[in-house]
Amino acid sequence: MEGVEEKSISCDDKKKMMVCVDDSDYSHHALNWALANLPDSLSNFQLIIFTAQPLSDFAYLHASTLGVTPPDLIISIQERQKKAALALLERAKDICAQHGIAAETITEVGDPKEAICQAVEKFNIQLLVLGSHGRGALGRAILGSVSNYCVHNAKCPVLVVRKPQ
Repeated sequence: MEGVEEKSISCDDKKKMMVCVDDSDYSHHALNWALANLPDSLSNFQLIIFTAQPLSDFAYLHASTLGVTPPDLIISIQERQKKAALALLERAKDICAQHGIAAETITEVGDPKEAICQAVEKFNIQLLVLGSHGRGALGRAILGSVSNYCVHNAKCPVLVVRKPQ
């Protein structure tokens, strides 16, 4: 046909699937579930592994140092959090590689539920995959739920994977 141009798909043209991980078994179950159960989708998606570095409350440091918190101490804590997040992402990336999937990793600082929803928009994610702790309604009401927040606020479809009991 004239006027129709064939275009090879590059990573930039692929849809993006983001799997969120933290240090819980639930998020790692979601990653492994996605790798095992969505192979056709993964071949058409660019996989992004995401983790959020929670904002630290430094009020206890301020109080324990009598109001004079050394900046080096705060920087040290932030660097330790970033190292932990990068190590977590590296483990997740290794799991993906064992399944023959290349993954990009991203970490952001902030409240996890808000950081995830912001990343969905920022990186133009088409599918978000999250693990669920499986809390009941009362647990969600008291502790909150990242997956519940994302289901209602993310600007893309959200797949919540529950770990079997």
